[in-house]
Amino acid sequence: MKFGRLERREAPKPMGEINMTPLIDVMLVLLVIFIIAAPLMGSALKLDLPKSDAAAPGPGAKFIALVITPGGDYLLGDEPLDAKAVRERLVQLAARQPDAELRLSADRAVPYGKVAQLIGWAQKAGLNRIAFVTEQGEGGEVGEAGPARAAPDPAAKR
Repeated sequence: MKFGRLERREAPKPMGEINMTPLIDVMLVLLVIFIIAAPLMGSALKLDLPKSDAAAPGPGAKFIALVITPGGDYLLGDEPLDAKAVRERLVQLAARQPDAELRLSADRAVPYGKVAQLIGWAQKAGLNRIAFVTEQGEGGEVGEAGPARAAPDPAAKR
């Protein structure tokens, strides 16, 4: 058996450049993740919404989101406003979009009188379509009112 001579070749030279393509790909993926996640981080308001089995709101193109926080403060979109500013903004929005729907999110701890007052302001402004935002789930937990029942009619017994 005959063996050839083993030649030693030069060792490969070290790379003097970094391949930037994978680094740029990772950077672009992170950028897309932050672009998608940024709007979700802005609306971190915690509300204890009432639960309801009602149908979800329709895909209305025009709506105004109004929130009453547990402390009784008002948020129109993400902008905190006082009571007078809310009334003025509702008038302005109703003039611009008279057929817009007012989507009202009120915490469970907010007194009903404050919600009723806000509904009155919206109706005076000309917004007649008001939707109440709730969480999906069963109503009727302890401490909650059950389904609405009509009062018995005394005339019906005769």
